[in-house]
Amino acid sequence: MATRALDPARFEPSDFGRRFAALIIDWALCLLVSSFYADPRVVAWPPVVVLVFVNAFFIGLFGQTPGMALARLRCVSVADGGAIGIPKGLLRGVLLALLVPAVIMDADRRGLHDRAAGSIVVKQPRPAAGS
Repeated sequence: MATRALDPARFEPSDFGRRFAALIIDWALCLLVSSFYADPRVVAWPPVVVLVFVNAFFIGLFGQTPGMALARLRCVSVADGGAIGIPKGLLRGVLLALLVPAVIMDADRRGLHDRAAGSIVVKQPRPAAGS
């Protein structure tokens, strides 16, 4: 099956730098939250679990994690531009935690985790002046 490029008028894919910055912010928040119940220096998996659930909840319902909001990014459904829902957000989060699917990107800068969830990370438009 041939892949076709996404409509650039509808979606402007995010660059890798902004995505990475958003992930670093989210990871720092996950380390902070998980440190309340486990020491991430001793037990490595709690921050990963928090990251998966943060992605499932925030991306699934709102289309962006706290880090994505600061980086002005949104993760939307390729089909309709809306939120992808918690089950697809959970799938995306689990695959993101595996890391390898996230670094294998296509021409539209969609990682395997985005393709599996039917999502794309796009730049959030700036608010119009005077609004």
